[in-house]
Amino acid sequence: MVIRTGRAELDFGAIRTEFSLPSAFPPAALAEADEAVSRSGGDRPDLTSIPLVTIDPPGAKDLDQALCLERTASGFVVHYAIADLGLFVTPGGALDAEVRRRGQTIYLPDGNVPLHPTALSEGAASLLPGVVRPAVLWTFTCSADGVPVSVEVRRALVRSQAQFDYESVQKTFDEGNPHPSVAALAEFGPLRRALARERGAIELQLPEQEIEPDGDGWKLVTRPRALVDAWNAEISLMTGMAAASIMLEARAGVLRTLPDPDADAVKALRRSAAALKVPWPTDLSPGAFLAGLDATKPESLALFTDATRLLRGAGYSAFNGSVPDVTTHAGVAAPYAHVTAPLRRLVDRFGSEVCLAVTAGQDLPEWLAEALPQLPALMGASDSLAAKVERAALDQVEAWVLAGRVGQEFEAVVLRSGDHEADVFVSAPPVIAKCEGTRLPEGERIRVRLEEADVARRLVRFQAV
Repeated sequence: MVIRTGRAELDFGAIRTEFSLPSAFPPAALAEADEAVSRSGGDRPDLTSIPLVTIDPPGAKDLDQALCLERTASGFVVHYAIADLGLFVTPGGALDAEVRRRGQTIYLPDGNVPLHPTALSEGAASLLPGVVRPAVLWTFTCSADGVPVSVEVRRALVRSQAQFDYESVQKTFDEGNPHPSVAALAEFGPLRRALARERGAIELQLPEQEIEPDGDGWKLVTRPRALVDAWNAEISLMTGMAAASIMLEARAGVLRTLPDPDADAVKALRRSAAALKVPWPTDLSPGAFLAGLDATKPESLALFTDATRLLRGAGYSAFNGSVPDVTTHAGVAAPYAHVTAPLRRLVDRFGSEVCLAVTAGQDLPEWLAEALPQLPALMGASDSLAAKVERAALDQVEAWVLAGRVGQEFEAVVLRSGDHEADVFVSAPPVIAKCEGTRLPEGERIRVRLEEADVARRLVRFQAV
């Protein structure tokens, strides 16, 4: 048994240093951002009469999307406004160079490392309520079953009426009085989710660990995903699928890709389901099977963990003139492109510019055509960095919250087991860590003892008892 009770400073400075995260923007990039704040939206239609609203985590200021849904006699009309970073970032300038270097916003509990200066990301470019903002506006006319029959994308001036968070919006649905701009989500969202299941989309309902302030320190929490969150995500997915279709038809763009699941991985998941005595009809796709599982059951958690093997090989495919070999995203079960989060992710700005040029019948600008081949490497590097930072932060907080509890026993669910070690999920506090033990039974609840909680090494280790 190893006891590590000393607690380091309860901030994430060591992680920032370890991963060389930038602490400030270069002066030239800041100067360009400050100049861009006052730029006019140019000659674009004034569509501020559309009653858009935003739904984001509480306290968010970098608001990428605003939406408004209308139920019509024949189906639905969906307006989806996306922050227009193309207006504010000059191609080839100092700011453009810096955001390409960063790739995406890196999130840490004690403060983010933003992709863009906050004068833009939390100010002039953010779709904050009550102010006129330039946007890339997608308008979908959909049939009664939620399928788009026409798609329009254009630059416009918009104004969000209100800023909501997921919990408060969910409460309005539960109480039967949602805001008129999102009331149709309760019908449209489930339709889109049903279409995703029919396509064979794969969604893993693993518990998401979140870090929250707790006095002078931090705590880990997990929250079930609200229905509104899932419905809202379907609007973004629909937009990304439409963007991919535009790009593929034009033979130019950048797709987010994920190869279809390897046959051996599917067979392994079927064996796991059989071992856990979870029925899986032979004619049911992996996505449909996983969608039907009860996420609260321990055997489901084990299967979701096993199913991560189905989603390997994600990347970006840039093309101009010919279609790439891999065009689909197995998680979405369709071609897909990132265009809905340009404040927080580099590639979305370029994806939007491709769609705007193509739908306007224009050739891609030279700067855009030159940038496309660079995006896969830039995004791959930033995705890898973001994942490492997120994991390090979670490991750090897990060690902090357990540092004084070495020797205590906990109830855990075995997620994935090897010959002498397993991954386990402890629900209170919500921790995913290694556990020593011989061939521990996947999908079953066991008792584990905390053997080590090393703050300096960000290491937590359990032993089966």
